[in-house]
Amino acid sequence: MLKRNISFAIICITCFILGVSTSNAQRQMETLNRGVVAIRSSENQVFISWRLLGTESTKVAFNIYRKSGTQTPVKLNASPLATVTWFIDSLADLSTTNTWLVKPVVDGKEVTTGSGEFSLAVNAPVRQYLSIPLQPPPSSTIMDQSYTYSANDASVGDVDGDGVYEIILKWEPSNGKNPPQTGFTGPQILDAYTLTGKLLWRIDLGKNIRSGAAYTQLMVYDLDGDGRAEVVCKTADGTIDGTGKIIGDSTKDWRTFTANDPTYGKVVNGPEYLTVFDGLTGAALATSTFIPDRYPLNGWGGIGGNGGNDNNGGRADRFTAAIAYLDGVRPSVVFVRGWYGRSVLAAWDFRNGKLTSRWVFDSKNGSNPYSGMGNHSLSVADVDGDGKDEICIGAMTIDDDGKGLFTTGLRHGDALHMTDMDPERAGMEVFGIHETEEKTLALQTPGVALFDAKTGKVLFSLAPGVDVGRGVAADIDPVHPGFENWGGPGGLRDVHGKTITEKTPSSTNFVVWWDGDLTRELLDKNRIDKWDWKNETTINLLTADGCTANNGTKATPCLSADLFGDWREEVMWRTTDNSALRIYTTTIPTDYRFYTLMHDPQYRLAIAWQNVSYNQPPHPGFYLGAGMKPQSQPDITTTKN
Repeated sequence: MLKRNISFAIICITCFILGVSTSNAQRQMETLNRGVVAIRSSENQVFISWRLLGTESTKVAFNIYRKSGTQTPVKLNASPLATVTWFIDSLADLSTTNTWLVKPVVDGKEVTTGSGEFSLAVNAPVRQYLSIPLQPPPSSTIMDQSYTYSANDASVGDVDGDGVYEIILKWEPSNGKNPPQTGFTGPQILDAYTLTGKLLWRIDLGKNIRSGAAYTQLMVYDLDGDGRAEVVCKTADGTIDGTGKIIGDSTKDWRTFTANDPTYGKVVNGPEYLTVFDGLTGAALATSTFIPDRYPLNGWGGIGGNGGNDNNGGRADRFTAAIAYLDGVRPSVVFVRGWYGRSVLAAWDFRNGKLTSRWVFDSKNGSNPYSGMGNHSLSVADVDGDGKDEICIGAMTIDDDGKGLFTTGLRHGDALHMTDMDPERAGMEVFGIHETEEKTLALQTPGVALFDAKTGKVLFSLAPGVDVGRGVAADIDPVHPGFENWGGPGGLRDVHGKTITEKTPSSTNFVVWWDGDLTRELLDKNRIDKWDWKNETTINLLTADGCTANNGTKATPCLSADLFGDWREEVMWRTTDNSALRIYTTTIPTDYRFYTLMHDPQYRLAIAWQNVSYNQPPHPGFYLGAGMKPQSQPDITTTKN
């Protein structure tokens, strides 16, 4: 008996220790540098901003120095800057090269660890963007039809471990297709660039990967904790990695060449792979069979959208993807196949050079309550507070262990927003809009709804049986607590779904933190606008002349994210001639100082999934808006090389 009691006590103590270590585990995230950026904002002013890192104390302050040419650096601030992460230099001689240095001050003493710098060349132009030259793939022909390439969606990751982001860019051929469309496309091309425009590698996904928004979902993240980001995407026979090596059998051409066939130009046969590439070299590190396969082709229809089905690779070839901390410590990659009916989520781990399946969730047929609930987008967050992430793909959420957490029954939709939208209510909320067409009109599901992110309880719903194509949730009006939302009937609404005004902002697309207050601005096409809540109108803050948006009527940027500088977001657009990317950064002073959003786990994961299918804007894991509480320090640890 004594031996049994001792054994039981040891087991209890072990479980307690393991439980504590799991609940208190810190997420392993990337090490970032200071992220200093200097922008010549006028003829005689330079706006300098930098990051407050998620691993630093809120008590850290900063000193700013300017080095002109070969002269000794001169301190610019009278006392350490403790409440903001920006500075305006009005005294620099801009006819010479200048370098601004930012040095932390800890406990009243300046330290060199964590310092950063940024240089402006002689007579740098007045502009608020960094320009990154590109090398477009050459134009070509397929089936006697010519096509060209345009810079498209992008993601970022630190591929060399120096604390600076590199850009992974998807090139879209002009003959890209949606899955229902027949016809051939040019190959999907992926490039990696430094912020100075150096091309690190080019991956050609080959003839057996079709081009278009629904197909290649580009995941960029440090999956194995070595301090350098990997790149993950679906591949096929003939994919050429960044070093010139071929994946699979290059002699195989699985496209349908039979004219008038409903799968003409599509790829509905042949093997499918998932490949992890080295972010620095583009070399294929590991390849596995993609989960699930596409069969049966007619097994992907359901009550989503118009309630239809097909057997021509239309619904079978709809993908999204994400990064999630399924164990609460290390990131995994999740690929999703199917939106309108059957949805399959496959989670993978990349550890010690090996790609292994973690779990698979399959909603299966139309009788399953999870069938027909997938969106053109998804979001990732720890919705139940256990330290591990869940994956919300629309009207359904999958738990960290690969089991269904809940489904709302609201069905498929195009737009999805998940964060803490109501500061007066515990937990996070999900706002979305939903499609109702043809066969699904009789279901009378709402076109607009907000639900509890943890339980799926619907908090408000509107417009039963109405097909709503666009919707946004963001805090754009400081008078009404929490997020406003718009899209569908009801004009501009408060967080409870009550109409504030029948007038709505000029766009229903992306949102961005740009000016100095806590409300968010509107991002659409090549513009940043602000909702003037007093006069119920929209005013323009920035128009990126010479730039254009991506993805047709979706009019989205290549990327929007807190890439460098202070906590506010940058916007990456392509130039109209595709010769460069421009990263625009704000030069507006702000009274607020926050940890870089890229060290907020939920926001960082949103940047990883932003490029998938119908791109959606990122949100952090806390309420950031008018009347917010002080930001908590992220519970993270950073990787070290």
